[in-house]
Amino acid sequence: MIYTALGDSITYGENASSLAKAYPRLAVSAMNSDSCKVRGFVLAHPGWNSHDLLDAVIWRGGPIIQSASVVSVWIGGVDLANAALSSLKSNKPLAVKQFVTSYRRNLGAIFTYIRKGCRARVICCTQYNPFPNSPLAVESISGLNQIITELAQHFNVTVAPAHKWFEGRQAELIYGYQNGKIEDALSGQLPIHPNDRGHRVIASRLAPYLFPQSQTYGRISARKRTTKR
Repeated sequence: MIYTALGDSITYGENASSLAKAYPRLAVSAMNSDSCKVRGFVLAHPGWNSHDLLDAVIWRGGPIIQSASVVSVWIGGVDLANAALSSLKSNKPLAVKQFVTSYRRNLGAIFTYIRKGCRARVICCTQYNPFPNSPLAVESISGLNQIITELAQHFNVTVAPAHKWFEGRQAELIYGYQNGKIEDALSGQLPIHPNDRGHRVIASRLAPYLFPQSQTYGRISARKRTTKR
């Protein structure tokens, strides 16, 4: 079985204590056994928005997507963060229409490319809210997740509700969490990425979507007793 994870800094493992503790690698490691062999590939990079991922998928992703049994997609946080920060700095309303149009086009193109290139099951993660105390973030992320849901239905993609896994637990699961407000990002540090515990939560909750009827969830969860951070 081959699992290919597509995404941005979250999928890459930004702010995890090591790349081995990022959720794609945790899921693959937990799934591997004498009776089941899984190979994992990651096509992700810090700072990628949906256009960057689309470009990477087209020009670099062919071999690892075509051979995959299951593909996960997690993208959109950078698109939204850039739009929101630009709005804050310029004191202008968030350009929702422009953001929605661009993101919808890019994500739809990513799904189209995957569907044309392979028969893999495709899972798309929703975006959790690292700034739950900012109404702008609440509204914007809700809109982004609505786009994901609509496109997923159109392309027969399964939605993994990552926003529910983090809801009410942001302070526990996000590296460098401060006040849960967009203004926290203006300090120069972006408190938006999962910490090691956050990655374990993602891996354990995502595993049933990636590997149905497996015992991966239990194996990842059991590591909480032996891994600190």
